[in-house]
Amino acid sequence: MKNLFLLAICTALLSLNTVFAQEETTEETGTLTLSGSVDAYFRTNLNAPNKGEGFQAPASSFANLPGFSLGMANVIATYEGKKVGAVIDLVFGPRGEDAVFGSPLYAGGMAGSSQIVNQLYVYWNVSDKVTLTMGNFNTFLGYEVISPTANFNYSTSYMFSYGPFSHTGLKANFQLSDKFSFLAAVMNPTDMTEFNLNGTYTLGAQLGYSTDAGNTYLNFVYGDQDGRLTDNGGLISGESSLGKTFQVDLTTGFNLSDVMYLGVNTTYNTSASGEVYTGSDIQEIGGDGAGFYGFAGYLQAKPTEKFGIGFRGEYFSVFNSGLEGVVGLDESGKGSVFAGTLSGNIKVGSNLTLIPELRVDSMKEEFFVNKDLNGSKGLASFLLAAVFAF
Repeated sequence: MKNLFLLAICTALLSLNTVFAQEETTEETGTLTLSGSVDAYFRTNLNAPNKGEGFQAPASSFANLPGFSLGMANVIATYEGKKVGAVIDLVFGPRGEDAVFGSPLYAGGMAGSSQIVNQLYVYWNVSDKVTLTMGNFNTFLGYEVISPTANFNYSTSYMFSYGPFSHTGLKANFQLSDKFSFLAAVMNPTDMTEFNLNGTYTLGAQLGYSTDAGNTYLNFVYGDQDGRLTDNGGLISGESSLGKTFQVDLTTGFNLSDVMYLGVNTTYNTSASGEVYTGSDIQEIGGDGAGFYGFAGYLQAKPTEKFGIGFRGEYFSVFNSGLEGVVGLDESGKGSVFAGTLSGNIKVGSNLTLIPELRVDSMKEEFFVNKDLNGSKGLASFLLAAVFAF
């Protein structure tokens, strides 16, 4: 499988012969643009504590701080030429820090300059059909994205939160026809964005289908995300590493009418059981893999340019203790949650969007606590976000 991905990227590189054979008669010109966003929000629980050690929030990413809270400031500089270009995407604030959580490696765990880099890549349009990109880029998996300007709901889904955020590597985009596209990528382990500490690599692929009504993408990633154990005298008894991770993800969205839109995302993620250091040697761990899967539907209506309303319904399930501290688990390591999120989008002028949002998370097992600090399976919360885009 790895050879197939390398072959796809080599095919793009071989097309350089054609590019270099063409005589350039005009000087390369390009444009530099700046864009970005600023967001903040207010969040409160309706049936659970809002302060102290008992404060509650869903274990999904972002929009999980109490009271008046900061999102992030996002500044994007894009240079776009006829053949080449570059993007630098910087983030500041709590949402930005959460988005680039895998980037304090170079600074030894401290907050170095890399911790404000959301994306940093260069690209080359080798031909009308092939584009090569190298650097750090946001993931191609999933329905939602890091920037709140591109999501209808302000809070994010569990599937988005525990799938990849970003990758660093080399990807090749192929426009196969007017409707079909293909992506092949070789990347560092997921969210290891500064450099490769583990010495293992992840393969990625995407098959896309686009029409006037909407787009559909089938996405894959496969690779060892935490490396192999090496008995160099520094291992601790019981230390373990997972095997290779495989994730398949389907994302689609299409217009039902002039005012109605439906989006769908489903994903399946599993990691092999891996290996463990027993104190004397490294042994393979038997048993089944662990991970999660989920399904989400996004139904949105925009009766006017100034107002829209949308509902996200998500079912998310963990198996074999694939994630800890995310949903309530039973003795066998299984657990699930259904999260319903109702959001409004209110446009103020051309740049500001107000997002009032009601969210209810319902677990199969106890996970939250109520106002009396007793175990609870459900959490209801409200937030009001202000998102400014420029």
